[in-house]
Amino acid sequence: MSTFPIYRPRRLRRTENLRRMVRETRVSADDFIYPLFVVHGQGVKTEIPSMPGNYHWSIDMLPTEVEEIATLGIPAVILFGLPAVKDEVGSENYDEHGIVQQAIRAIKEAVPELVVVTDVCMCEYTSHGHCGIVRDGYVQNDETLEYLAKVALSHAATGADIVAPSGMIDGQVWAIREALDENGYENIAILSYAAKYASSFYGPFRDAAQSPPQFGDRCSYQMDPPNAREALREVGLDIEEGADIVMVKPALPYLDIIRQVRDAFDYPLAAYNVSGEFSMVKAAAQRGWIDEQRVALEMLTAIKRAGADMILTYFAKDAVRWLATGQGQGVP
Repeated sequence: MSTFPIYRPRRLRRTENLRRMVRETRVSADDFIYPLFVVHGQGVKTEIPSMPGNYHWSIDMLPTEVEEIATLGIPAVILFGLPAVKDEVGSENYDEHGIVQQAIRAIKEAVPELVVVTDVCMCEYTSHGHCGIVRDGYVQNDETLEYLAKVALSHAATGADIVAPSGMIDGQVWAIREALDENGYENIAILSYAAKYASSFYGPFRDAAQSPPQFGDRCSYQMDPPNAREALREVGLDIEEGADIVMVKPALPYLDIIRQVRDAFDYPLAAYNVSGEFSMVKAAAQRGWIDEQRVALEMLTAIKRAGADMILTYFAKDAVRWLATGQGQGVP
């Protein structure tokens, strides 16, 4: 009589088709939101040095790019704008002719069905590089809420489908939801950066968005990386305030947080595969240390497996192409 158990897991790993039949987690184009960086000027398509394959786009160059994104089956983009001028309150952020507002119009004219998400924050637009109004060297919470509501209203009026407050300012979802509803935009959804950590993985993004703080850091408003239970409180508060989708950022160092949020809340959950995660893979691949395609798809699968319903990722376009080859879901 055999000493092995009746059930042998390897039986269902023997061939690729057997593995496909029992695969538990699948990544597809439907899961992705692709970030775009928009700038003033004409004919601008400038690669971001620390984020290979990602670009600064001027408005006139956007239609071709978003048409390609839509053709790949990616359902949504998220916009980050670089203003012409920065000031203490980030005035261009809520200007109807601001760079993001122009981008929304251009995208909706080119590909009306593409979902446009807009980042609602102040760091890219302020001269001090912080995510709110600064007084005496400190970001003022309640004063900032008024400005975030103005930004969200401006984006909604221009045609955004989803606004995404990312500053980790207490009450930001409530302030935006109230402003949207009072002005006839009750159908505009809010994707809240509900658990955004003060992470070291944002470096390449800050280069791309030209948004590093000019003094201090963002630890007084973004979450402390060692904390997990606090993330659940943050998510719960944002849901109570009216968030339609909640997000964990970054993704890979916080897979445990994604899983805890997934288990605690029956709400759509996004995760941001941030610039540092992306650029590390790119750099290692360029040196021949890793297989970029396999590593990237394994990362995205891990984020989905942890519980994310949607993934903001700079790999989105490449990932869709790789997945189309039939590889990635069970890459050895």
